[in-house]
Order: sequence, then structure tokens, then C-alpha cells
Amino acid sequence: MNTLRTGLLMAALTALFLFVGFLIGGGAGMAIAFLFAAGTNLFAYWNSDRVLLSMYGAREASDADLQHLVHQLADQAGLPMPRVYIVQNDQPNAFATGRNPEHAAVCVTSGLLARVSREELAGVLAHELGHVKHRDTLTMTITATIAGAVSMLANFALFFGGGARRNGLGILSVLLVSILAPIAAMLVQMAISRSREFEADREGAEISGRPLWLASALQKIDRAAEVIPNAEAQANPATAHMFIVNPLHGGGLSGLFSSHPSTGERIARLRAMAGQPTPQAGPWA
Repeated sequence: MNTLRTGLLMAALTALFLFVGFLIGGGAGMAIAFLFAAGTNLFAYWNSDRVLLSMYGAREASDADLQHLVHQLADQAGLPMPRVYIVQNDQPNAFATGRNPEHAAVCVTSGLLARVSREELAGVLAHELGHVKHRDTLTMTITATIAGAVSMLANFALFFGGGARRNGLGILSVLLVSILAPIAAMLVQMAISRSREFEADREGAEISGRPLWLASALQKIDRAAEVIPNAEAQANPATAHMFIVNPLHGGGLSGLFSSHPSTGERIARLRAMAGQPTPQAGPWA
């Protein structure tokens, strides 16, 4: 069901992008928008991992214990060993990236390593491997790319709205679309991200065999993220949905525009899983 929902939301996001292209230049504008979307997604497919890791100043991990833990979890998940990176950032957090399981990377912050136990770290890493297993890293990269392109095209529509008038839309319609299209794109992107987080929580709990490890880690990360800033994420908010917990400090409408579901609800689901027969723990226990 979640896969179908994600596919429908991505289709809606693409349709919105093509509509804004039509608004600017009619049929030709829609065709150009399609080609532009294809080109940007092709670039994101091949380069998103390098761009994201570079953006956060990530360095490949030399910690043998961390590498060994990731290797054990990857074996448990039936995945190839991903590259492992560390970001020097006091906020505890983590993300995964890469176009497929064969070209994946998991990245943790120095703040996470300093603030969680080994069992909690295993829960977090298993969550990120859940994203890798379901290829969420590619899905969320593409949705972020299209959402960003919608915002860019909406700005073009605002300043070059002649095509819109030729297509029967007045200047007020152009203005409304220019304002509402980026908001709609962001909401669709957030909806996709939220659904994938629940799935990664479930998959991660199954990989580690201990749902409460991840639940405990989420509680610590969420509390710390509220008071410890993440300057790189603040400067690049379009990447916030890649993290296990939202790295941004929210405002009054943060619930509506959050890239993540409620941490409390995630923890409640994990605790419910723990009340069921638990899979046998891996050798890292």
C-alpha cells in the first residue's frame, strides 16, 4: 500500500511540474519541462550521493567497530556492505544515500556516536539500511529534485506569464499558481518522505531484531535536535528529509510542513512491534 501511495504521489508531483511548464509555454513549455525533469533526475541519479556527502563535509569512517557493526547489519538485511561516513556535527543524526543498494552509503554524525549506546546505534543504522533496501534514497532524491524544479518553474511563470494568458489564464491565476505550486510540491514531497520513514522504522526493527533499540535512539535524537542546531541542514533545507529525524528547528506550522512523521507516533509503533514475537537478535547483541 505504501509503495502504491508513493507512486501516486510521485505521479502527482510530476503532473504538477508539467502543468507549470504548460502554464509558461503551452504544449511546447510542457515538453521542455518534461525534458528538463528528465535531465535533472538523470543527474541526481548518478551524482546525488557525492553531492550530499560533500555538502555535509562527510569523511569515510576509519572506526573499525563502526564498520564491523554496519557489516553485520548489512549481512542480516541481505545487502551489500555500504560505504560508511561520519559528519563532524554535534547534533545526533544520520542519513543514507545512493542510487541503489550496490552504490549506497550510510552517514552518521559525531554527535550521534557520542550520545547513543551501541544498541541504539545499531537501531539507527538498521533504519538507514531499511531505506537502502527499499531504494528510498533514490525515491526521495528524485522527489526533492522535482519539487525544487517546480519552485523554479513557478518563479518563471510569475515573470514570464505570457504563455499562461495565451492558454486562457489571467494574471491572477498566474500569481496564484506561482505561489501555490511550490507549496503543493513541498507537501507532496513531505507526504512521500513521511510514508517512507514509517517503512524504514519497521524494516530497521526487523533487521536489528530489537524495535526498542531504535525507539530509544529516536527519543534521544529528537530531544537533542530540538536544542542543537545543524548549520548545514539549515543552509540546505531541501535535504532535511534525508535524515532519520528532522534536523531543522520548526515553527508554528512545523507539523504541517515537517518532512518527518511525529517521533512520538514512530516510537509508539516500534513499541507495539516489540510487544509481538521478536525476531532473533543478530550477533551484535
